[in-house]
Amino acid sequence: MNKIYDITVIGGGIVGLATALKIKEQSPQLKVLVIEKEHEVAAHQTGHNSGVIHSGLYYKPGSLKAVNCIRGYKMLVDFAEKEGIPYELCGKIVVATRPEQVPILDGLYERGAQNGLTGFKMLDAAGLREYEPHVKGIKGFFVPQTGIINYKIVCEKYAEKFQKLGGQINLGQRVIEIRQSDKLSMVITAQNYYETRLVINCAGLYSDKVAQFTQETPIDVRIIPFRGEYFEIKPNKQYLVRNLIYPVPDPNFPFLGVHFTRMIGGGVEAGPNAVLAFRREGYKKLDIHARELWKTLTWPGFQKVAAKYWQTGLGEMYRSFSKAAFTKALQELIPEIQENDLIPGGAGVRAQACDRDGGLLDDFSIIERPNAINVCNAPSPAATSSLSIGQTVAELALKRF
Repeated sequence: MNKIYDITVIGGGIVGLATALKIKEQSPQLKVLVIEKEHEVAAHQTGHNSGVIHSGLYYKPGSLKAVNCIRGYKMLVDFAEKEGIPYELCGKIVVATRPEQVPILDGLYERGAQNGLTGFKMLDAAGLREYEPHVKGIKGFFVPQTGIINYKIVCEKYAEKFQKLGGQINLGQRVIEIRQSDKLSMVITAQNYYETRLVINCAGLYSDKVAQFTQETPIDVRIIPFRGEYFEIKPNKQYLVRNLIYPVPDPNFPFLGVHFTRMIGGGVEAGPNAVLAFRREGYKKLDIHARELWKTLTWPGFQKVAAKYWQTGLGEMYRSFSKAAFTKALQELIPEIQENDLIPGGAGVRAQACDRDGGLLDDFSIIERPNAINVCNAPSPAATSSLSIGQTVAELALKRF
């Protein structure tokens, strides 16, 4: 290659493209390249999520998730408005169905207030039914800021704007090695190599592998892939759901539980569950990559997670293979939903970072190296937060130029 890039972003998902766009907007003179192993952008986490615009309700005040979600929410809505991308701020209800969930619900309401959300409405059983007539709950609240959008369309618009500013996107380029010297890194793909002053790793499900390329000592996190499977509600039963209906989440587990989501393109999804995927891009139950699965199972952190949450994991796996069990979980929120109202939908895989001690990282994780910035944990609400994460990473990058 006869061209040296200032910055090479690895990963053409929503975080990588938002980062590249923010860098190019602020420093048009820099030569910025995005490389993506697939032949399209938004092929994995971005293109397989449920399309929810998150409000910032769940996250610890002051955490990277809270700060970036709330800022990113505003940036995303402004972007969609300006670019003519369809979206809707329809709001959602969070529902407690059992007495033991009420203290967690109340704590969640308080956390939302601490994160600066306004317009909350605490609801009794009758109040819940005013928003969602078919919901069964003893208490809940309404969050007006939550919305729906198509993140693949958002991602394609980021890519278009980035390229119009002179940025370059090379598809079909899987990174197999990064060689580093004092001033330049050589990013080697299966087809080519690229010399660059700074590497930004936004590789999602493979972010730990790419991060390892940027340092000699072993990294302390491993991406554990969790598949989330959805059902779609048949058209004749979609009247059961007006907008978005969420359960009270398990405070010990970084997943939000099965819920109902009206989609911006029409239809209603139910799910997802959260089961261990047997490969990093394992969208089907029997997708297995022996080497990747072995690396997951032998990671000390995963073994500690499995020992701690084996009952939860078995329950999720059972729901994966039993439509009746999945339906029963949904009936906690909407008793009228029946097994034959559901048809198989899509699935997504969440890149969940797990540390060596068995901690499932709850917050976003951005790790700086001399020649690299690694975004090592960016699960939900990363799509909502993408422009804010992109701005955060861009600021870290531009300090070096």
